[in-house]
Amino acid sequence: MALDGAFLACLRRELEQTLQGTRVDKIHQPSREELIFWMRGMSGSYKLRMSSRVQAPRVHLTEHLPENPAQPPMLCMLLRKHLTGAKFLGIRQNGWERVLYFDFEGLNELGDRVKVTVAAELMGRNSNLIVIGDNGRIIDAVRRVDFDSNSPRPVLPGLPYETPPAITDRVDLSKTSPRLAAEAVLLWRDMPLSDALGKSLQGLSPLVCHEVSHLVTRGNDTVAGDLTGAEIEKLTKTLSHIQLTVESGESVKPTMVFKNQNIPLDFSFMPITQYGSSVTACEVESLSILLDAFYAEKDESDRLRQRSHDILRVLTNATDRISRKIGYQKQDLEKAGRRETKRIWADLINANLHTLPRSADKVTVINYFDPACAEVEIPLDPALSPAQNAQRYYKEYRKAQTAERVLAEQIAAGEEELQYLETVFDALSRAKTVRELDEVRAELAAGGYLRLQRGGRKPAAPLGAMEFVSSDGFRIRVGRNNIGNDKLTLRESRGCDIWLHTKNIPGSHVVIVTEGAEVPEQTLMEAAILAAVFSKAANSSQVPVDAAEIRHVRKPTGAKPGRVIYDHQKTLYVTPDGSLPDRLKKEESR
Repeated sequence: MALDGAFLACLRRELEQTLQGTRVDKIHQPSREELIFWMRGMSGSYKLRMSSRVQAPRVHLTEHLPENPAQPPMLCMLLRKHLTGAKFLGIRQNGWERVLYFDFEGLNELGDRVKVTVAAELMGRNSNLIVIGDNGRIIDAVRRVDFDSNSPRPVLPGLPYETPPAITDRVDLSKTSPRLAAEAVLLWRDMPLSDALGKSLQGLSPLVCHEVSHLVTRGNDTVAGDLTGAEIEKLTKTLSHIQLTVESGESVKPTMVFKNQNIPLDFSFMPITQYGSSVTACEVESLSILLDAFYAEKDESDRLRQRSHDILRVLTNATDRISRKIGYQKQDLEKAGRRETKRIWADLINANLHTLPRSADKVTVINYFDPACAEVEIPLDPALSPAQNAQRYYKEYRKAQTAERVLAEQIAAGEEELQYLETVFDALSRAKTVRELDEVRAELAAGGYLRLQRGGRKPAAPLGAMEFVSSDGFRIRVGRNNIGNDKLTLRESRGCDIWLHTKNIPGSHVVIVTEGAEVPEQTLMEAAILAAVFSKAANSSQVPVDAAEIRHVRKPTGAKPGRVIYDHQKTLYVTPDGSLPDRLKKEESR
C-alpha cells in the first residue's frame, strides 16, 4: 500500500503542526470502521478522519464528510464521553511503523486530567482504531479481537494495550544510516532491486521501492547483485534523500498519479517518475488534501455498494423468481390455447356414441369440423364410457378456457411487477447517499419484498425532491425514487404545472413549477434533459420524453409506487447532458 511508514511519518508532522492548540469539539462515526473528530482551536476548525477499512486504512484532515447516521453507535457515544472537549497533545510514531498514536488530555468523572490515546493501526487487513486509557488499558476498539481468533494479540475492553508485533527481519531506515541500509539491500543478490528494497527495508511501500529502483537503474530494475559501483553509490544517496525528506519534512512533495480520464492511480510523499508519459502526475498542497481527494469518490462508492448489497440481492432474486413464474405461465397459456381440440373431440364422441365400443383406449372417427372431412384419432379412457369421455373433454375445455383468462391476467400482473422492479433498480443505481438507499429499502419493505430490522435506528425524514432552477428562472423539481415520484406528482404539484417523464423508460418524475405562467421552450427542453439524465437512458441519445400538464396525470387504482397514466402529452427528443444538473444547481445557489 502507498500509505507506508515513511508517508505516515510525513503526515504525522503535518497533522501535528495543523492541530496544535485544538480541542475535540464533536465526534461522529459515519460507519463501523470510521471516526470523524471535529477539532476546533484559535487557528480554525478541522475535521480529522480516521478509517480502519481494510481496503483503505488511513488518517487525514477531510472536507468530504460521509453521511452521519441519525443515531450514533455505542462506540461513538463512548468516545464522546471520554474525548469531547479534550485537548490535542500530539502524535507519536515508533520509527516508521504504520501506527500513529493520537494523544489527548481530557477530564474523567472526578474532574481529574487524564490522557486518552487513540491508536490508529493502519496495517491492511489488521487495521484498527483503539482507544487507550490513562492506565494503558483498552477502553474500546472499532474492531474487537477475542481470544478465540487466530490473532496473537487480543483487543478487548479492559485488557492492557500491546503494540503490534515489530518486524525484525527488515531494517528501519529511520534508525539506520543509508549506507548500512544499502548494504542490507545488496544481501538479496538474486532479486530485482525493487524486490530487494521491499524485502530488506521497513516503512517503504512497493511504489516507493519501484521508484527508487527506477531512479538508480534508469528503469531497468537490475538484479541487486549486478549493480555497478556508481549505482550502489546512487542507491545510497537516494535512500539518504528519502531519510532526510521524511525527518525534516522540507522536501515533501505530495504527488498524485492519474491514469486515463483523470482516474486516481497512486500517490506518494515524493515525486513519481516510474510511469513515464503513460500517466499524469500532479503535486498537491498537502498530504491530507492528497488522501482526501484520492479516496473521496472511492470511499463513497464502496460505502453505498456495501449498504445496497441487501437491496440488490432482494431485487435480483425477486426479478429472477417472477421471470421464471411468467415463463411457466406462458407455457401453460400455450397449452390452454389448444383447448378447441378438446371441445371438437367431445363433440365428435357425442356424434358417434351409437357406434363407439366400450372399454376402447382410442377411436378413429370422421372430423366433420374439417373441410376435408379427414379422419381423426381420439384418445379415450377405457375405464369410462364414451359419454363419460365426452364429458371429460368438455370439462378440460372449460378448465382451459378459465385458465387462459386467469393466466393472461397473471402474466400481465407479473410483467407489470417486473417493470416496477426495473424502476427500483434504476432508483438504486442513481442513489448517491445512505438516506436515498434507506428510502428505497423502506419502499421495498412496504411492498413486502424485504423486512426491516426491528428496534433499529429511527428513520430520517424523507429527503424530498431535488431542486433546480432553469435558465429562465422556473423551478424544476425531480423525484429521487418511486415514493418521492408519487409525492411530487400527486400531492405537491398543481394542475397547471408541467410533468415530464422518459417514454416507456424507468426514471424520475420531473415537474416544472409554472405558477400559472407560460413555460418557455428553453425551460421545457432543460426539464426534458433532466428527465433523461435521471433515467435509465442517461447514457443514450435522442431519448423520448413525454410532457403533459399535471391535470392530465393520474394514478390507476392499486398501481405500484411511481406508476401513473397520462394523456394530452407531447413527446420531446433530447440527448442527456450530465453536466446540466450541476449548472442548474449553480443557478439556484445564486
